[in-house]
Amino acid sequence: MSETQVPNRFSIFHRGLAKGPAYEAWREGICRGFCRLDVGPTDDNRIDCHNEFTLLHSVAIATPRGGSARFARTRGLLSDGCDDLVLIFATRGTVRVTQGSKAIELKRGQMCLTEMNIVGTADLTQSGSFTTTRFPRRLLLQVAPMAETQLARPLGRELALSAMIERYSALCTELVGDLDVPGQQAPAHHLADLVGLVLGSSAEQREFAAKDGVAKARLDLMKADVLKNLDNGKLTIDAIARANALSTRQAQRLFAAERTTFSEYVLEQRLLLARRLLLHAQGAGRKVSDIAYAVGFNDLSYFHRAFRRKFGAAPAEMQMELGRRH
Repeated sequence: MSETQVPNRFSIFHRGLAKGPAYEAWREGICRGFCRLDVGPTDDNRIDCHNEFTLLHSVAIATPRGGSARFARTRGLLSDGCDDLVLIFATRGTVRVTQGSKAIELKRGQMCLTEMNIVGTADLTQSGSFTTTRFPRRLLLQVAPMAETQLARPLGRELALSAMIERYSALCTELVGDLDVPGQQAPAHHLADLVGLVLGSSAEQREFAAKDGVAKARLDLMKADVLKNLDNGKLTIDAIARANALSTRQAQRLFAAERTTFSEYVLEQRLLLARRLLLHAQGAGRKVSDIAYAVGFNDLSYFHRAFRRKFGAAPAEMQMELGRRH
């Protein structure tokens, strides 16, 4: 069974015996629709799996959840010619992965790189779950030319970098529906830069990734944390920096690279959110002060001044205009 959400994000699930029309429809949806994999049970001939798929430009992210599914790149599927590289990231417990005759055990936070032109499996079980990110081989080799020397082995000894890859993948999945094609391409390349650091790049490429892709990915993560905490009137750059394993100075430099500051970004996002709330139909009967406090302003006079400076009208005037239209 499938659930359509946005054009480049969808989910498909099956719970029950690994036979019958419902199972075959789910199996074909995975094989032909997205993963180019066969799928069967890992336990008692039953499937328990909910798959969420995200297509981020040329990068495909899959998040299976549940307790029983074996995803297999079989010999029969190799004829499709796909040679993409796949990063498998263990998100819970222990995950068993095979590539050819080699078996790899991944602990929580570890990764391994596999390739689609070799038979292999990844097991979703009650004791272990994972995500996969499939990259065009050429894209990953551009940032990590030696990536093929890192195949079929546990990766992820740098815990901070592993955590960053996990968080950035989740952020991409969350926001992909709001991004146009150029907007998708940038985070896809940032994600490849992060993975390239794990796989090992040349000194020149590491420097570029650190200055460009990784820096932008770190900034995206900080911005996401800001948006989740706009209602906190005591939000500081120190707290956001600590949450992202950065010093305050490093965080300041990342915002400065986009010709803004942390305070300017927070103010702009709070004002934009306040305007959305004021213009929402449910905001017609809501006090302006309530909205100001809800988006993190502690000083009402400052809120009114900043709002008028930004939008050319007082909050109450904008709210009244909404009332006249309705």
